[in-house]
Amino acid sequence: MQTALYSKDKSVTESCALEPPAHTTDPAFPPATAGSLLVFPTPVPYSVAWDLQSRLHHERLSDVRPDTVVILEHQPVYTLGRSTHPSDWGGDEALLRVDGAALHRVNRGGSATYHGPGQIVVYPILKLAQHAPGPRRLVQLLEDVIIRLLKHWDIDGHRIEKRPGIWVLTPQPAKIAAIGIRIERGITLHGFALNVDMDLAPFQRIRPCGFADCLVSSMNALCGKTIPLDEVKSDLARIFSEVFAIEWATVATHPGTHVTAADEFVPINRINL
Repeated sequence: MQTALYSKDKSVTESCALEPPAHTTDPAFPPATAGSLLVFPTPVPYSVAWDLQSRLHHERLSDVRPDTVVILEHQPVYTLGRSTHPSDWGGDEALLRVDGAALHRVNRGGSATYHGPGQIVVYPILKLAQHAPGPRRLVQLLEDVIIRLLKHWDIDGHRIEKRPGIWVLTPQPAKIAAIGIRIERGITLHGFALNVDMDLAPFQRIRPCGFADCLVSSMNALCGKTIPLDEVKSDLARIFSEVFAIEWATVATHPGTHVTAADEFVPINRINL
């Protein structure tokens, strides 16, 4: 049986104690810049999304595309980050794949986690120096995005010292969003995952983010109602734009449901804002 993780010796930061974006306080950062937003309406296989991330990373590094943010859901998949220990997932691939979930070892920070339909994942492909002086500040900005989104839905999100991600404290402490990033040649990869309206049972097969006592929750469990995923995706795009001072010059939505890496995401409906 899982146990709650919060105790009095852990430092909790309230959702209202948010720092303003660096762009509003540090003259070293320029005003809002143009960016590209890709929003996928149906769950995407992890391997396809990783191929897309890799291509976007190369294009951003080569300065042939602006900062780009991908918002999507994944088909069921477990991912094992660089800090994963065998005890975090049991070491039994067959057990994790029993219900058809995929399994990938990935180069982001953090340990084991699960992605599936109803969980919204945000992958920012950004030139780090334009937004934050280093990875720590980048993570703080991503946390701000999540906390502001939750507050919009009347949910209080919290930071807990030495417990990465964003947490809710009632009815009992539980993780509602996971963050795992990588900085490669000054360009960001990976991002965060927010539990919106999903089946939480697969988390029981792992130690989420490496914590044996980690409970997980979701927005719909806390609100007691169905949460429209498209609405949350739209809210995330707006709040991300505000926190990172990016103006979406283009917004693209892939119309297909069976995407492959070979598609290279060319058949995209583009709308200039």
